[in-house]
Amino acid sequence: MPRFARLSMLLLGLPPVGTAVPLRAQETTAARDAIEQDMPDDFYCGERRLGQWFYCAKPKPTETPLSAAAEPQVSAADRIAAIGRQLDELKARAILEPSEANVIAYVRFQREQLDRASTFSDTWQRALWQNPDLDYTLQRPVSTVGKRLWLDNRKADRDEVLTNLGQRYGLFYFYAQSCGACEVFAPILRSVTDSHRMTVMAVSMDGGPNREFPNYVVDSGQRARMGVPGNETPALVLFDTQTKRTIPVGYGVLSADEIMDRIFMLTNTKVGSDY
Repeated sequence: MPRFARLSMLLLGLPPVGTAVPLRAQETTAARDAIEQDMPDDFYCGERRLGQWFYCAKPKPTETPLSAAAEPQVSAADRIAAIGRQLDELKARAILEPSEANVIAYVRFQREQLDRASTFSDTWQRALWQNPDLDYTLQRPVSTVGKRLWLDNRKADRDEVLTNLGQRYGLFYFYAQSCGACEVFAPILRSVTDSHRMTVMAVSMDGGPNREFPNYVVDSGQRARMGVPGNETPALVLFDTQTKRTIPVGYGVLSADEIMDRIFMLTNTKVGSDY
C-alpha cells in the first residue's frame, strides 16, 4: 500500500487494509448501528412529523396473546340430554302457545331427531350383518325359515334329553281332588311322562284320589320338607336323585310343550343362553 494511503487511513482511525478487525470492535460497531437504527430521525420525525408514514423507530414486536384455554368438550350423554330438554321445551311451547311458528319449530326439530334415529338404526343393522359375532339372530333366528329350523332342532335335542332324563330325575305332582285345574292338567302331564318314560309321584293335598295317577300318596308334610312354597295346585316339581335337590317346574295348568321346555331348560341349559 502507498505510504500516503496508509497515512490517510491512520488519520481516519481505520485499520490498514488486510488488518483483521478485532471481534470486540465488530460487536461495538454492530451495537452502534442497531442503536442508530432504533433512534428516530430528528428532521423527519421531529420537524416534518413523518412518523405517521415512516417508522421513526423500529416497532416492538407484537406480543402473541396466550391461546385461549380449550373449552371442555361436552359428553355425548350430556348432548343427548340437551336434545331431550330442547325437544320438551319446543313441544311445551307449541302446546301452550300454538302459533304456526312454534308448531313448525317443534315439528322440524322432532323430524331431525327421527332422522338421526333412523340413521342409527340403519347403521346398527349394517354393523350386525358384517359382524356375525354381534348378530344374536344367528343364535335365535327370527326369520320364518330360520325359526322353524331352530325349533325343529331344539325339539329333537329336547326329546333326546327327556328320554334319558328319567334315569336321574323324577317328578312330584301336587294336586287336590277339589281343584278343577288339576282335572285338566293331569292328563297332559300323564301323556308327557308316558312318552318320555319319566316317573311321577302324585301327592294329594286334600286326600282325594286322582284318575290319571291312581298310585297317589296323601301329603303328610312332604311338600314342606321339600321346600316347595305355597299350597297352590297343581304344582309340578323336579327331583334330582343325585343331589337330592328339588327344582320347581311350574304352577297351574301347563301345556305339554311348556312342561318339556321347562324341564329341558332347567336341567340342560345355562342361565342366559337362550336370551
